[in-house]
Amino acid sequence: MAMMMLAGALTASATSLTLGKWQVKMGENWIEASVPSTLMGVLTANGIEPEALTAEDYARIDKKRFEKSWTYRTTFNMPALKDGEHVILCFDGICYRANVWLNGQQIANSQEMVGSFRQFEYDVTANIGQENVLEVEVFRAQPGDPNIGFADWNPRPADESMGIWREVRVKTCGPVSVAHSAVRSRVNSKTLDEAWLTVATELTNHSDKPVSGVVEGTIEGRNFAYPVSLKAHEKRAFVLPSEMRLEHPRLWWCHNMGKPELCNMHLEFAESGKVSDTEDIRFGIREIRSYLTDEGHRVFTLNGQKVLLRGAGWTDDIYLRDTPETNRRQLEYVRDMNMNTVRLEGFWGTSQNLYDLCDELGLMILVGWSCHWEWEDYLGSPTEEPYGGIITPEQIALIAQSFQDQVMWLRYHPSIIGWFVGSDRIPKPELEKSYHEFLSKQDDRDYLISAKGLTSEISGPSGTKMEGPYEYVGPSYWYLPEAPGGAFGFNTETGIGAQLPVKESLEKMLGKQLFPIDNRWNVLCTASNSEMNTLGKLNEVIHHRFGDAKNIDEYLYRADMLSYESTKAMFEGFRAHWPHTTGIIQWMLNGARPGIYWQLYDYYKQPNAAYYGVKKANAPVQLIYDYHAKAVYAVNETLQCDTLTASMQLLKNGAVSSDNRQIEVAPGTVVKVFDIDTSGASAAFLFLKLKGKDNKEVATNEYFLVAENDTYDWEKTSWVHTPITHYASYAMLDGMCSKDYRLNVKKMADEKYEVTVSNPTDKVAFMIRLTAKDEKGQLICPAYWSDNYLTLAPGKTRTVSLTTPGNKNPRIE
Repeated sequence: MAMMMLAGALTASATSLTLGKWQVKMGENWIEASVPSTLMGVLTANGIEPEALTAEDYARIDKKRFEKSWTYRTTFNMPALKDGEHVILCFDGICYRANVWLNGQQIANSQEMVGSFRQFEYDVTANIGQENVLEVEVFRAQPGDPNIGFADWNPRPADESMGIWREVRVKTCGPVSVAHSAVRSRVNSKTLDEAWLTVATELTNHSDKPVSGVVEGTIEGRNFAYPVSLKAHEKRAFVLPSEMRLEHPRLWWCHNMGKPELCNMHLEFAESGKVSDTEDIRFGIREIRSYLTDEGHRVFTLNGQKVLLRGAGWTDDIYLRDTPETNRRQLEYVRDMNMNTVRLEGFWGTSQNLYDLCDELGLMILVGWSCHWEWEDYLGSPTEEPYGGIITPEQIALIAQSFQDQVMWLRYHPSIIGWFVGSDRIPKPELEKSYHEFLSKQDDRDYLISAKGLTSEISGPSGTKMEGPYEYVGPSYWYLPEAPGGAFGFNTETGIGAQLPVKESLEKMLGKQLFPIDNRWNVLCTASNSEMNTLGKLNEVIHHRFGDAKNIDEYLYRADMLSYESTKAMFEGFRAHWPHTTGIIQWMLNGARPGIYWQLYDYYKQPNAAYYGVKKANAPVQLIYDYHAKAVYAVNETLQCDTLTASMQLLKNGAVSSDNRQIEVAPGTVVKVFDIDTSGASAAFLFLKLKGKDNKEVATNEYFLVAENDTYDWEKTSWVHTPITHYASYAMLDGMCSKDYRLNVKKMADEKYEVTVSNPTDKVAFMIRLTAKDEKGQLICPAYWSDNYLTLAPGKTRTVSLTTPGNKNPRIE
């Protein structure tokens, strides 16, 4: 039957109450708690346990207290039910097992309510009253349980994330409820002027009688309706049989390609003109596809346009205490760094908020399972090559259902572009078949069998690679044809290891006495037993590049320079080698606790040097120096063709050579602009600039180049990195630079400033870090700089902008 038009608006009667205020029983007392939470989150909020952000704190925690069950309790009121109404109790996530009582009657037990990524609904109509008491007894995950996991990124949470870690809701509806509604879309990729929408939802008849009614709704001013009949107690995944065609649709784009337009759908089920339940969702009209290139690399398209994925790996807080405010700040950082993708190794987020924000900000998400279940050391039970730890029929059944719950919960988000069903390994064939069968009916996005370059007997090659490095490599590494992690294909996780926080944050972690570098720093490295658990590699690089540092400021200055240039080169290499590259994910974006490895901003949300290297590397239109080809390329990842003026200035042996050229860079293209000759000099500085037709600055880029090359021992490459047997020396750098520069601040509006830095000398002003502090001398957070860690040619000036939300009187230094 074709879709029918609605006769008129109907009044919704369904309601939903989120239960956020709870108590947790501790001994004979009850302490205040909120939900979502873990027990360690509750205990730290009450000052009972330390934050466990240092090794000493962590050692003080009594982990034995989590071997027993803990009980959450809340009370809530409900109006008297009308005839035919039902009350549904919804749990979005418990960890790891639970017993549930409502008004003294047990409605779920720990044998059936199992699994951190399961979602549960119970019809409690017979148990509900006007005044209600809900109690949830939670039990910790045991070795072998596929739990929320942090792998080796940081120490395991002392409570193993035990608690009610996602929302709990009480929903009132008529006999039929509506849930998990979504809109799938196809787009005319040639014209972008039409789209076809398919509406999907899940209907449940909670009554013991058959029900006939109408699914009806509104999208973009268009009404639709379709009759449906449900058997008693039937749950049905329902898809409207006809597509809705839209002309001139408002399309969702990732932010670097366009505007992330969002639309609203109101959906309801009505029986005899009476609304039984409603659901409102915000969705995006967009078409996501992926395929393997002729070179075997997986590439994604958005609305028919190829897109180079450029992002970083997210983790939640160690005790899952992220809030909508901290989520927004971090995702705004991702956008500020001009990245377009976030990889979630794990179905992170204690609510839909993380995903809602990515929808709004135009950030693409790759979400899926963590490697935590793929290695015996983390899972706590035997694993099997090449499948990891989900191998028994019981485990497979649990994870197959968990995956279905997560996809149904998240499927309306346009920001999600694919589902990782494996990280370091691949799922067993029977598990993959379950994924495939489910997705073919309920979702239109591809699943990726692994983040590693593996092949499935069912779906073929992953089209991805996970060859590292995870420790330091020089900036030229990413361009070298021998480099396994270099600029080709889709590198799903890689980075240069230690990326140190700013000094002010380090003092919070370690105290004022930061130097010499000692064993205290090691606890802030990764939790790996084999690698990346000391600053040994960074110390080695500093020693060979510069010589040993004499104080903490010199040490951090050198560490910042190394982090900035190699992380910047990583993203630049993947941009300059497009279309042989299809994706690059920095490992990682953030830290679950205070740390010094794998991060672009620290636990206190202060950007580090690498942050600004990434921001510059990913400018939508940019000039990039290829260390291997010794040439400069222009890249353009917008949807507009730009005619620009490119300029270069090369400083070597006290002389200056320069060039200017008019260039045209079409969308999604890479254009060679300059050859760079540094011969005859031990080191040189390269300054690049792009200007638009109006002579306004579009982008700048700067490089310190040395004549020597790093020498790599390719045969000894490991999963961690490729050893460098000879380091190019940077010992001459200090003698080529000046620290004599001028600062001028101009207030443009409340919380907005222009900061001009001048270099009056005949030397280069190198890696100037700008800060904004409050009246107490503390770093303002957030403080959005258009550029930072500035490098200026002799006699030059540079003006950058600063925005300090919530602070009108920053002290700028």
